This record gives sequence, structure tokens and C-alpha cells, in this order.
Amino acid sequence: MWGDGSTASSDGQFFQASDRAGQRSDINLHYGSEPGSKFYSHLSDQYGYFSILPISATESEAPYVLDGLFDHETELDIQEHFTDTGGASDHVFGLFALTGRRFAPRLRNLKDRKLHTFEKPEAYPALQEHIGVPINTSLIMEYWDDLLHLAASIQTRTVAPSTILKRLAASRNPSQLARALREIGRLERTLFMIEWYSDPAFRRRCQAGLNKGEAAHKLKRAVFFHERGEIRDRSFESQAFRASGLNLVVSAIVYWNTVYLGRAVDHLRRQGRIIPTEMLKHVSPLSWEHINLTGTYAWGEQPVLVDGFRPLRLPQALARAA
Repeated sequence: MWGDGSTASSDGQFFQASDRAGQRSDINLHYGSEPGSKFYSHLSDQYGYFSILPISATESEAPYVLDGLFDHETELDIQEHFTDTGGASDHVFGLFALTGRRFAPRLRNLKDRKLHTFEKPEAYPALQEHIGVPINTSLIMEYWDDLLHLAASIQTRTVAPSTILKRLAASRNPSQLARALREIGRLERTLFMIEWYSDPAFRRRCQAGLNKGEAAHKLKRAVFFHERGEIRDRSFESQAFRASGLNLVVSAIVYWNTVYLGRAVDHLRRQGRIIPTEMLKHVSPLSWEHINLTGTYAWGEQPVLVDGFRPLRLPQALARAA
């Protein structure tokens, strides 16, 4: 209904750190003057989280985009991935191409980015101002075998993509291998930009994928102690456990909502209501207004279950309760 599991998005979300965890955390003025960390998470087009990782608040998100696509135990086969500008770089474009996946970021200031061709800019007089240095095909061919080794290492999970990307970007003087990967990335980014400019449906699909992630961020913020939570863990391992726990709770809410949305639709259809299946993809399972995130929990009363499910709260029942 919401997707076939072939697309996903990823993004980082900042959480403030308490005084106890503040020493391990960093300050990013983009999020304010308080220290904290980011949880970088991957969300499928079916609203299912399949990866989350704590990273520094000041760290670039781009190296971690590919990590979640290869380090998960689900049956998802992600072929197209969406991010915002923070997750994009030419190296990431290059590795996506080498591993057989499509990278579709929402790039900021797209009009200021250069296209790259095999010829000099003078070969395209109408676009000359928008074309940068030519693609160095000789460098790509010289290091092609090494580039394939990088891709194979990622595909077989021998090394994390973030390790490769951070190593390639660590030096002020990039290695020839890093330059070759950048050339492939420039070529892929150029093809992406051309499609972005010419295909409105592609832009809408990318925006829709990112909207799911942004909506899920709101649910995670609410679950994280009703928007007042702080990261209190000092070690990376403890923060990773907390991030995974947050994903687990959010996934449970999404699953609950999905099950009962389906039961509500079935009930309405049995009552003769016409509900086109095409409309259901616009209904999100990320609502939480009906869930008691904080407050009083009564464990003594056992709910009446019908075939293992709670009864639907129909309008008539709500009216009688009022």
C-alpha cells in the first residue's frame, strides 16, 4: 500500500544531552547552544525503520548513508535511496553507482552546482556557464579495478561504507583512488541533476520519500519522553542501545496503527462505504494522539478482545462514552 520496500530515506535527528553525557557530546550551533548527539536512521517506504546509529552532532551525515543499506537483517532490497543535502557528496554518488543502487538526494542550491561532461565546457555553448571541469576518464580507467574492490568490500560487508568514505576524505591531498571515485560521483550527479530538472514525477517521488522520514522524526521526538527526553548515556554502545530502543518503540506504534487502520478500513467497507485502495497510501501510520505516551497506566483491567484484537472505537461508541 505504502510501497514495495524498494525505496528508503535516511536523515539525522538531534537530541540534547544531559549534563552527565555532555562531555561526550558536541555543540552544533545549527541546533542551538546545548550539547547533544544525532541519531542517524534509515526508514523504508513501508514506514519501517531498519537501521539507526548515534553520530556526533557536528559530523557529516554523508559517510553513513550507505551503512544502513548494507548493515541490516531485513528482507528489504533497497534500490533507490533519498536524503537531504547533508547526506550527499560526490563520493556517495560514486559508491551508490558502483554498488548498483540509485542515489536521489534533495540538493540545496542546485542551480549553483556544476554539471560535468566528457568534453570541455566550450562544446556546449548554451550551457557553458553551468559546466565544470571535464570528467577524467583516464583516472577512472586506471583505478577501475580498485574501485570494484571497494564496491565488493561493501557488498560483502567486509568493511563499513562509512569507514571507506571517511578514510578517503581524511587527507587534505586526496589519493588518486579518492579522485577516481569523485570522478564517477560527478558523472552520476550530473545524470541525476538532468533527470531532476526534466522529470517532475521524480522530484515528487523524492520529496514524498523524505516527507515520510520527517513525519517519523516527529513521532520519535514525541516518544523520546514526550519531547523532553535527553541523552544520558556516556558511551557510544549505550547510546546505540538507546537509539535501537527508540526505533523499537516507534516500530511497535507503526505496526499497531497499521493493523488497526486495516481493520477500520475492512469494517467501513463491510458497511458499504467505498474506500479506493489508491487513497489509502495517503494515510500515514505515524499518528500517536490515541497513544498514552506519558501519564497513568492501568494494568489491572483486562481489555475485551475479539479474535485477539481490541474492538474498534466507532463513532457511536464514542458518543455514548461522552
